Amino acid sequence: MAKSAAIYTLGCKVNQYESSAITDLFRQAGYEIVDFEEHADVYVINTCTVTHMGDRKSRQIIRRAAKQNPEAVIAVTGCYAQTSPGEVLEIPGVDLVVGTKDKSKMVNLVEAYARGKGPVNAVRDIMGIDCFEELPVPTEQGKTRAFLKIQEGCNSFCAYCIIPYARGPVRSRIPDNVISSAAALIEQGFKEIVLTGIHIGAYGQDFADKHIDLGWLVDRLAKLPGLVRLRLGSVEPHDINDALINSVAENSNVCRHLHIPLQSGDNEVLARMKRRYNTKQFLELVNKIYQAVDGIAITSDVIVGFPGETKENFENTLKTVEQASFAGIHVFKYSPRKGTPAAEMADQVSPQEKEERSKRLIELGNHLAQSFNQLQVGKKLTVLVEQPHEKNHKLWEGHTDTYIKVIFPGEESLQGELVKVQIETAEDSILKGRII
Repeated sequence: MAKSAAIYTLGCKVNQYESSAITDLFRQAGYEIVDFEEHADVYVINTCTVTHMGDRKSRQIIRRAAKQNPEAVIAVTGCYAQTSPGEVLEIPGVDLVVGTKDKSKMVNLVEAYARGKGPVNAVRDIMGIDCFEELPVPTEQGKTRAFLKIQEGCNSFCAYCIIPYARGPVRSRIPDNVISSAAALIEQGFKEIVLTGIHIGAYGQDFADKHIDLGWLVDRLAKLPGLVRLRLGSVEPHDINDALINSVAENSNVCRHLHIPLQSGDNEVLARMKRRYNTKQFLELVNKIYQAVDGIAITSDVIVGFPGETKENFENTLKTVEQASFAGIHVFKYSPRKGTPAAEMADQVSPQEKEERSKRLIELGNHLAQSFNQLQVGKKLTVLVEQPHEKNHKLWEGHTDTYIKVIFPGEESLQGELVKVQIETAEDSILKGRII
């Protein structure tokens, strides 16, 4: 009888991508993949450590697996495993800790452990790794949109962020491998490919050939026969150059959506965060993009309550966010991460103040999103048909290239296709319309 494996993922799109690849590795090795709630011979928990909540949730899931089958091999991987392997090993039931490197060897490591004794710490020093680790491109990615990882690691060391310590330095995937994987995904029938990574704007920085960067790669991918849509994950402001802006402007199959983290709209706070720009430079950049790419949606991340953030600093952030005319924002309350410079800073902001600022910023973000969405009413927009609406199966939903959700009457035969939708109304963050 085949052995069974169950995989649980916490955190970001990169973790989800890597978990899908690990799932494929177990399947190729003859394992039956079962739901995490079921009895399994192997449980793999892919952890997150971006916030304290990520750590806590990771520990809860590990304990749940140990309870479900005390005889199972429990392997813990991901960012929390990388930064705190000792803590993870102390959790009863943990057999193997792998970190963010060697995920491609997960099956071999699990089977080697099963033949040995005692918990194994297989975490390696991530700072000494200088090559991108190839994983199989996940085959189980739904029917419409496929993610493609193009790089790993980050060299920025922003004052609040644990990720460079968890993921190590920038390592870019060889362009030929990215292009051949994209071609394979197109061959499988995916209409949209999303480029993902820890810091995709840094793509190519570790190559000797300095002509190779994200703009260069996007240009080449956009020219692949049959690629209907290419979407970019989050790109840092200091990585957006003219080549990247031009590649979005000049290739009609590159989505008109850029997610550019602002993090703070105040220059004092940006300097303490160790960000590499000021608000003037950020606003000049977004205005340049708006001028170059008609109708583009720019979304962003903003942190409230960074140590030392005064009421005046926060008011500046509100002004900057408004001036940037974002199509939407993700708001995060600052969470101290042990081992980062910000965790040691004086003037930590109270939880009540963070909550209050978060509410105000979310309100502004919702207003900006509604303003952007109202501009779409009356337009004919191309939508990728993704899935039936959860409450009414006569309605279908999908996203525009600007990544706005659209709901419309449709049929199952349209799933995975691109359709033109006449937009009739904008309600909250959703557009409604009819297929033309």
